[in-house]
Amino acid sequence: MTQTTTNADVLAVAGQSASTITFFDAADFRRLAVLEVPNEPHELCFDPVRRRLYATITYRSGYYHANGGRAHELVVIDPDRRRIVDIVDLSPERAPHGIALDPSGRLLWVSVEAYDDEEGALVALDADTLKPVRRVPVAAPGPHWFTLTPDGGRAYSANKEAPFLSVVDTGSAGAVGRIPVPGSEGIAASRDGRFVYAAAPKGDFGVTGPVPDAGVRVIDTATGAVVRTHRTDGFVFPVHVTATDLVLAGELRIRASGAGLGAQAPGLLHVYGTDGAEHGRVEVGSFPLSITSSPDGRYGYVAAVSSSTVTVVDLARLEAVTTLHVDNPGEAGAHGLAYIPAAGA
Repeated sequence: MTQTTTNADVLAVAGQSASTITFFDAADFRRLAVLEVPNEPHELCFDPVRRRLYATITYRSGYYHANGGRAHELVVIDPDRRRIVDIVDLSPERAPHGIALDPSGRLLWVSVEAYDDEEGALVALDADTLKPVRRVPVAAPGPHWFTLTPDGGRAYSANKEAPFLSVVDTGSAGAVGRIPVPGSEGIAASRDGRFVYAAAPKGDFGVTGPVPDAGVRVIDTATGAVVRTHRTDGFVFPVHVTATDLVLAGELRIRASGAGLGAQAPGLLHVYGTDGAEHGRVEVGSFPLSITSSPDGRYGYVAAVSSSTVTVVDLARLEAVTTLHVDNPGEAGAHGLAYIPAAGA
């Protein structure tokens, strides 16, 4: 289903098992359109310069280490007309997942897993042509999420089971440093580049009890040292920094009677200030996996893959405003998110 341009901001949500992108009006939360894409979209990124929406196609089915084959496509979408305009084959790269536009707007970075004799890496595409121009290995097989510093000069890669974050000089041929952490998931940089926030240890949705040392590591980028940890009871997957410098983290909670994907209880959104204080927490959908926020930092959006929902959170009042539902015919629902300001805004 497609629809012509509206004058409202839009929230785009990737439906993993449904192989769709669902568009919601960001003001009144109406469902505007559902666009079918190849199996299975994971993360989204909006390019405001070219008004493109990108979706990484990571696996043919399933998820990390439990999938039906690694994919290699990047879907290019017109977010106003809600239609696919191109599908870029990233072969021989495999399992593109994390995706971010360089602050200059000239490069689109994508994380890819190892294959053959090649390490996992961050791949830079020319943002105009979407042709690869640089491959930067991260010295780990499974980079998944990554973050760029505000000047684009460095990237920090979270490497799942590898016991370190990779520090990457984006203009060089490889990683230039390692920061020890016990496996890692979501990662985000502060707006001034002084800190990186990384979820650790690596998540396991089969664990039913409290997780020792779980939370968000706060890393001083000048020294590479972990200066504090925001502790949580369960694993944290997504981490996000808002325009007002709030740090948002999504905690996984498991029902005591179950294990495995689909056995999750409602998750928690933790909201931290730059001083390290926790402002509060809000209950969200089951298995929070992605977070984004509005450009003014007022609202947070938490996609939960098990409940296939997006919880809209008022970050000033620390309460849920509404819950958006994404179609889910399989085991994995709402995944990647992108906030798309109205054309001409």
